[in-house]
Amino acid sequence: MTSPLIELAGIRKSYGTGTEVEVEVLHGIDLALHAGEFAALIGPSGSGKSTLLNLIGLLEPPTAGSYRLLGQETSALSDDAITALRGNAIGFVFQFHHLLPAFTATENVLLPRLIAAGPVTAPQRESARDLLREVGLGDRLDYLPRKLSGGQQQRVAIARSLALGSPLVLADEPTGNLDTHSADGIFALMRRFNRERGTAFLIVTHDPRLAQRCDRIIELVDGRISSDRVNEVSLVTT
Repeated sequence: MTSPLIELAGIRKSYGTGTEVEVEVLHGIDLALHAGEFAALIGPSGSGKSTLLNLIGLLEPPTAGSYRLLGQETSALSDDAITALRGNAIGFVFQFHHLLPAFTATENVLLPRLIAAGPVTAPQRESARDLLREVGLGDRLDYLPRKLSGGQQQRVAIARSLALGSPLVLADEPTGNLDTHSADGIFALMRRFNRERGTAFLIVTHDPRLAQRCDRIIELVDGRISSDRVNEVSLVTT
């Protein structure tokens, strides 16, 4: 088997370190995710799911332990190197889209490229528009977010997460504020990109119906992984 995309060993995360109110949220997490995996991260509220996703996404550092991303030990990297690695390796999809309201759908998809490399070229702009066509928004390329439905805005967010060809997408409750029909459409899109592009997905969800359609289900309880299993039903039916 090839080396993991991500590899966490003994990861701990505390807040208020060194104070009387220090609280440890994650207690020694060991986790690996390989290219092309499609996994759900589940658990009750307060179990540490979002904290773990933030650590994997290099949005905050662990208190202790080792985190390797694309084979690089992240604790040894400078802030600039971490920013560059995050931009190249990870796409993000959040529950509330985080689209810039003054930017069109195309411009929002181009944001990661603008941040990473500055002004975009005509071919790069067309590539962003192609991504929007792939997610079913070919007739909304120049719409502002306020003119898009919640499901359409989330489709823009998915296209944005794929704009740099990142091998890993982290999705934090990506269907949490959508109706069932829209949620099913978003899930199907992520599934399609997983199959066609080999993009790995790690999806935090409270929806057991969606989790059961993932190939792997990782459950976090009280800051510890309580179970990590292959979902045989998903592998057979999806």
